[in-house]
Amino acid sequence: MKKLLIVVLVSLFIAIAAGAQEKVKLLVNPIKTGTDVAWPYDSKQLQTQVAAELMNKVGKKFAVVTEAPEEKGRHFVLDCEVVEWHAGNAAQRALIGMGAGRESAKVRYSLTDPSGKKVMEREDTIRAEFWGNAYAGSVGQLAHPLADKIAGRLGEVKVG
Repeated sequence: MKKLLIVVLVSLFIAIAAGAQEKVKLLVNPIKTGTDVAWPYDSKQLQTQVAAELMNKVGKKFAVVTEAPEEKGRHFVLDCEVVEWHAGNAAQRALIGMGAGRESAKVRYSLTDPSGKKVMEREDTIRAEFWGNAYAGSVGQLAHPLADKIAGRLGEVKVG
């Protein structure tokens, strides 16, 4: 009985390890900004925050990383560029309410497959969440909504 339990546990561990190795990697590159965009946030910290948010949302489908994998296995590359940015207006938020005056950005992003072919290319306007977030000082109010939007779009992509 004890040997059977050990065999079952070892088999389960091997199956879990094999599943983890088979997971496709998603490399999140640093967030870029257009040449004429006044972007006040640290792009490297935004990359890290977006990657963390994506891990929560697409972690079953992808192993999300921020550094290029050393092994030559399958990995997709996510590139993001802030095309426009609007700081928002605190007075408008206070006087009008209803979500008006929130920080927003137009973001262009693409997903490239292991062969170098773009399998997804989108441009979306991302708006700060109604209640804000804890990371506003270093990455603004847009990290979570950006990751939400990208995660939704990644669900449309076939990576099999």
